Amino acid sequence: MKRVLIFLLLLLPASWTWLSCGGGASNSTQVSGFKYRAFISNRVSAGSIFAGVYIVNVQTDLRSLAAPLSAGATPGMMVLTPNRAQTLVFSGDGTQFSDNQLTIINNATETSAAHMTLPGMTESIVVSPDSSTAYVAVPEPTVVVQGQSPGVAEAISLSSGAVIGQVNIPSVHYLSIDNSGNRILAFSDVLASLASPCDQTPSFLFIITPSQVGIAGCPAVPVPGLIHPFDHPVTAFFTSDDSTAYVVNCGAECGGLQASVQKLEMTPAQCLPDGVCKAVAVAAASVALVNGSTMYLAGTPYTAGGGPSLLCSTGPTATQAQYCGMLTIVDLSTMAVTNSGIVITDGYHNRIALGSDGQLFIGARNCTEIVPGVQPPSGAETRGCLSIYNTLTTAEGGVPAGGVVVPPETGAVTGIQPIPGREVVYVVQGQGVQGGTLYIYDTTTDLLDAVEEKKINNLIGDFVDVKTVDF
Repeated sequence: MKRVLIFLLLLLPASWTWLSCGGGASNSTQVSGFKYRAFISNRVSAGSIFAGVYIVNVQTDLRSLAAPLSAGATPGMMVLTPNRAQTLVFSGDGTQFSDNQLTIINNATETSAAHMTLPGMTESIVVSPDSSTAYVAVPEPTVVVQGQSPGVAEAISLSSGAVIGQVNIPSVHYLSIDNSGNRILAFSDVLASLASPCDQTPSFLFIITPSQVGIAGCPAVPVPGLIHPFDHPVTAFFTSDDSTAYVVNCGAECGGLQASVQKLEMTPAQCLPDGVCKAVAVAAASVALVNGSTMYLAGTPYTAGGGPSLLCSTGPTATQAQYCGMLTIVDLSTMAVTNSGIVITDGYHNRIALGSDGQLFIGARNCTEIVPGVQPPSGAETRGCLSIYNTLTTAEGGVPAGGVVVPPETGAVTGIQPIPGREVVYVVQGQGVQGGTLYIYDTTTDLLDAVEEKKINNLIGDFVDVKTVDF
């Protein structure tokens, strides 16, 4: 049973501090000794439990006995640098007391190397391929400069600890960086224009040139979409040579009209009447994953200007939930939908990962949870915000080819991490119920692992995210 934790908010200094320079108390330099580790963020402090980043041995599912790494008052989202030398941890709860702190963890020494305060909440951090610079999207800064629209993308040096520049883009929410690190696609929540004297063509999508950030001028330009307009894009995937980006539009679910995938040629980056940027419509798309030339898109279908639209109370996927979400599969080589109508949970989907045995894990928040009352009848439905789709053409562990499993564990899904070399996936689930718990799923059955009550012994807290750091 999970403990009910009393939240204790810890306010931390609102400035960048290099701990090795005496700017604050550093963590113990004791190393866990684990060869293959996962970092797990815990957002609460209560009794003997402390907010921070815990370390787990992913070969044995054992927690390090060392104290958690300091990472702000409410550590949550984590991002691993491409060279796996550092882990970035964001702390913030969206309240007026949010510390909005970004912590850089040195993975080798297992210490919090630096802290800084961001201008507001973020849900999107990308790192340059050489692991030298982090770019952070802040759609609503807590302090807005007079004459500038809210929204900024900050560039942070991971070696010097300095903010080396920023780009003002109204309501910039998500970022995607190409393989070379020469261009970043920035996605706004609104049809926005850059400030004068920059190109003021309204767009949802802007291209940032990292080499121009911090230099006088206009480091960002809008991508014209007058022929085939973008519709609340949330992410993009690049071909290996960076010549093409596949842009995922959230559409109606995010306040627009139509979810879709758009093929954007990057040289030059523009939408032309010849079909470049033409959208392939899908039912819903708030998160996506690409495996080879196959793109999996998950979301909850909405009517334009309205609410959820996919009723799921009848048929083979019947549930007590009124509305359901949908998974769609697109072949990027032909830009055609190859499979649609795959029913999953509703909610806002923003976590997705492909585990071993071809099992696709899809997580959502704000889903319709089914929790039976006290002493429920045998077979009573219980469901949360996790869906598992079998991508194989054969059955796996009793799950038919193309089948979907909705496990009974409740709560929002905030972290998904397949464990390399093992047929398990770590899933952090439970936010909004009793606090996030780390579960271990067996990909051969799509069920919780039977060991240690499906959890890790002595790992108690309100967990948010999980990342492996050694693979």
